[in-house]
Amino acid sequence: NLAEAAAEAIGANALLARVGAYYHDIGKTVRPEYFVENQIYVENPHERLSPSLSKLAITAHVRDGEHLGKVYGLPQPVVDIIKQHHGTSVLAFFYHKAVQSAKDTVYEESYRYEEQKPQSKEASIIMLADSVEAAVRAMENPTRRKIQGVIQEVFKQKLDDGQLDESTLTQSDLHKIQDSFDISLLGLVGHRIRYPDPEPGFDRRTGRRGGAGRPVGPPSATGLASAVPESPGRPPQGGKRA
Repeated sequence: NLAEAAAEAIGANALLARVGAYYHDIGKTVRPEYFVENQIYVENPHERLSPSLSKLAITAHVRDGEHLGKVYGLPQPVVDIIKQHHGTSVLAFFYHKAVQSAKDTVYEESYRYEEQKPQSKEASIIMLADSVEAAVRAMENPTRRKIQGVIQEVFKQKLDDGQLDESTLTQSDLHKIQDSFDISLLGLVGHRIRYPDPEPGFDRRTGRRGGAGRPVGPPSATGLASAVPESPGRPPQGGKRA
């Protein structure tokens, strides 16, 4: 978990960061169709909305999330993360769309979230992790250098915009968080394991050895299960819960 690892790196509350990361976007469940991650096979409703209406639809997920958090009894620190994880950031896409299509002056302040800036290290980490992960996942052919550039750009933008002014993060914390993000996001670079060459007689087309025998494929579910470490509350393999 991107946020949890960063919290551990600076001695913040890693569990709070992990739980906050799970719940920070629960408000999106109220109107899921307005968010790009839910638009794979459906029409993008923003194509028929004005930028100002799109801004209202997007920013509503913070208030909706805060409401759901209170209704379902989430701890206040988690609700605070939900409320603060965008701070007063600009919705840049819709702001620029409005500027391009408007005849009159468009004010940037009209396209900002109207929430509280992050007040804790954990809320600040989730703000940064949310922005970095979204930017990295949107990249084509990510490399480590590109990812490092994105991380640096996101941090600079948040600092220049004053989004971290009310947090308790130090410069040392920020450097450690950057390094942690860099390590955590290495998995997106696409490095592949170098497997040994197939043994003699292995047929790539049929997946069989010497043209006979059973197909060679991924490990069975049983094999995978045996490789997973036991976790609290999980019965031993082959056993039953008491």
